[in-house]
Amino acid sequence: MDADTVLTTTRSVRRKLDLTRDVPQDVLDGCLRIAQQAPAAGSMAAQFRWLLVRDAGTKAEIARYNRMTAEAAWAKYGHLVERRALESAQHLVHNLERVPVLAIPCMIGRPPADAFSQSAYFGSAYPAIWSFQLALRARGLGSSICGYHLQDHEADVAAVLGIPDDVQQISLLAVAYTTQRDFRPAARPDLASTVYFESWGAADREPVTSGAGPAD
Repeated sequence: MDADTVLTTTRSVRRKLDLTRDVPQDVLDGCLRIAQQAPAAGSMAAQFRWLLVRDAGTKAEIARYNRMTAEAAWAKYGHLVERRALESAQHLVHNLERVPVLAIPCMIGRPPADAFSQSAYFGSAYPAIWSFQLALRARGLGSSICGYHLQDHEADVAAVLGIPDDVQQISLLAVAYTTQRDFRPAARPDLASTVYFESWGAADREPVTSGAGPAD
């Protein structure tokens, strides 16, 4: 599978996760090694950790906390979500404990308060998460971020998993083989409506020259 195909067909897989097929650890290790190569700010790469959960009882506890938050959110905002997307999310949340592996990326140290440092903090985590998802896709696996519990039950899940207080759970990914191999690029807005040049809202692609001559 070439790079363009992997990049354009890696979807958030929810309904088409194979809940019955085991995921070998050596396959996950290969994906995690690729994730380690993702760019990170300064020493942030050394602070990144993965916690993999396979135990059925532990997954059930995590799933319970996810459902508590998700169902409350759906009751309040579900009418604002496109029906197909909502049903897809509900399917995953209601079957989360059946997913073969739950992967929880974490960062040692809590998030900083200022926007600049937050950019480096989370910006050092999500490239690794995305690289992990791409590597899974290339090997016939799917994944979906399902971190509802982070809203108000992060501490509860941390207690279940023995995660120290000074460690931040960044997300939670459901990981499994997929029941289909082929995925298509998703519908996205045209570039002309999403890319600006030189200033906000400017769609003119012609380069702007300063009028200055060549440097001496």
